[in-house]
Amino acid sequence: MELKSFLLAVFVIYSSQIQRSSAVTDVFVKRGDDVLLEVMDDVTKKFDLFVWTFDTSNSTNLVRYSPGGKPTVSEGYTGRVEFSVENYSVKLKNLQDDDSGVYTAQVTGDKEQTIAKYMVTVQGPVSPVDLNPDSVSISSDSCNLTVTCSTEDSHISSTFTCDTKTCSQEGGDQSKVTNSGASLRVHLLNGTIICHHSNQVSWTQKNMTQIQDLCPLHAGLSDGVSICLVKTVVFSVGLIIMVSVVISVHLMEKIRKLK
Repeated sequence: MELKSFLLAVFVIYSSQIQRSSAVTDVFVKRGDDVLLEVMDDVTKKFDLFVWTFDTSNSTNLVRYSPGGKPTVSEGYTGRVEFSVENYSVKLKNLQDDDSGVYTAQVTGDKEQTIAKYMVTVQGPVSPVDLNPDSVSISSDSCNLTVTCSTEDSHISSTFTCDTKTCSQEGGDQSKVTNSGASLRVHLLNGTIICHHSNQVSWTQKNMTQIQDLCPLHAGLSDGVSICLVKTVVFSVGLIIMVSVVISVHLMEKIRKLK
């Protein structure tokens, strides 16, 4: 019984080490930027060889290091890779699309062990977006506005219903994944229609704030009060001018008769 318990404990520890060593950390990098890949596990000082590899169709050794020696950077990566002999991290510079892939840190001693693994994805900045009205339908008490949020390779449409005070988006926020793998989203925030385009490294957006120009009903209660006030003032001023003219004419006629 004790032997079974011991073997079970060894199996659990061994399994947890394998899972930890094989875990892949996702890292997203903007094209042209640098990235630092660190070794999170404690590395024993008694290893014979430390290697960072880039796993593509053909696995490439980026850096090889033996204690007491100097790190060796593979040909083709000179000037683009920096290796720290203190913490065994590697810095990759000026990453391009072809640099996307799995980067693995391994040590060799009594046994070979994987101590870090990263899935690096290089992405370019997202393209600008356009936000344009497609149609406007106005009734006595509401206005339906349909807009299209578009990029160079994708688009999404959404309809907004407005009354004299508020606007709402039919179906709520609308979003989709573009052909380039980015996220395209159109939504309403504080009375403003927003077209948002983003990936893990960049974003851009365009706002449509002139809803009231497209939907006159959505002038808002305060605007309605202001318009009413302006009309009242204009009417009052006009009335005063008319009354003043009539009184002036009457006085001039009376003065002429007295003469």
